[in-house]
Amino acid sequence: MNDSLAYKVLTAEQMSTLEHARVFKGAPVDLEDGYIHLSTAEQLGETIDKHFAGQEHLWLVAVDLSAAADAIKWEPSRGGALFPHLYGELSLDFVVAYSELNYEPDGSLRLPVTG
Repeated sequence: MNDSLAYKVLTAEQMSTLEHARVFKGAPVDLEDGYIHLSTAEQLGETIDKHFAGQEHLWLVAVDLSAAADAIKWEPSRGGALFPHLYGELSLDFVVAYSELNYEPDGSLRLPVTG
């Protein structure tokens, strides 16, 4: 496990924006809440089940929390668990890996591989 990484689930359109504009300002829920919602590896499965169930063509972005340290706040969310929230834009410079959201044959989530 890597404590310096968090993850953002993006639609294909949002991923395209991040790749081409080099920044992502946030999904509608992020813009409404005033920060970009991120999840740790342990929180990711529940986040996908709760907010992205049934959606296809999703992407998973690994965010280097140390690169975005000044804009990260750990705040309580579901059941009081602390989640990383990014106050500001998600810069491609903070991203260490990304891939289409896929599952392993055993049903576990396949995380993007960093170089």
